[in-house]
Amino acid sequence: MTSRLVRCALACACAAGALGSGAHAASAHAVRAVRPPASDAALGDERLSDERTITRYANAVARAPVRERPSVRAPRIARLRYQTEDGPLETYLVLESRVSPTRTWVRIRIPRRSAGRTGWVQRGDLGPLLTVTTMLRVDRRALRATLYDRGRRIWSSRIGIGKPDTPTPAGHFWVRTRLKALGGGTIYGPWAFGTSAYSALSEWPGGGVIGIHGTDQPRLIPGRPSHGCIRVPNRNIRRLARLMPVGTPIHIV
Repeated sequence: MTSRLVRCALACACAAGALGSGAHAASAHAVRAVRPPASDAALGDERLSDERTITRYANAVARAPVRERPSVRAPRIARLRYQTEDGPLETYLVLESRVSPTRTWVRIRIPRRSAGRTGWVQRGDLGPLLTVTTMLRVDRRALRATLYDRGRRIWSSRIGIGKPDTPTPAGHFWVRTRLKALGGGTIYGPWAFGTSAYSALSEWPGGGVIGIHGTDQPRLIPGRPSHGCIRVPNRNIRRLARLMPVGTPIHIV
């Protein structure tokens, strides 16, 4: 009797395991693989970035409309621009592609105050797709930023973030510009990165663009001294400048 119960229990456990395995396989199948970095095949209906280990970005080659859906009849929600508020070329993260009989569309992240907004543009309105394998995670509670390359941690630093009344926003952003010795290299340190995050009030030029930069007040790090920008000790921002390219996704939590 005991052995029969044991056999029944084992059979039930195996069946549950098989069901769980099948559900996991279905879930894994539902998550589309990302286009390999070295692929030069024509775009199809595919995922182009996971914003962790593979991220594609591009610059605009036309002042074209950004659509709500991949259709020329869809409402316009923004317009591509050539330059950022700081001057260098504007950078757009490219998330996926969609192909119709007459057009190829790509979905991009749009730099604006409402974090996470995306839209669709025709492929020809962007330049070459470039690829990065880095991702920066900013932990506001721990007051620490960590850079990963292909999922492996390669840099970390204590940081300063926004004050309670001018907080550093949470969300998915990216590095749009790299600026050396901004403002003479004093208040912003030797390097500064312009991001796609915005603050209602910021000492960063350009009407509220949040930056990641060095500082002339290292004693305030770690802490919450800024108007939204992320301050990094100068010795650490120099190393970050060697490791973090334009197009790097930024996850602020």
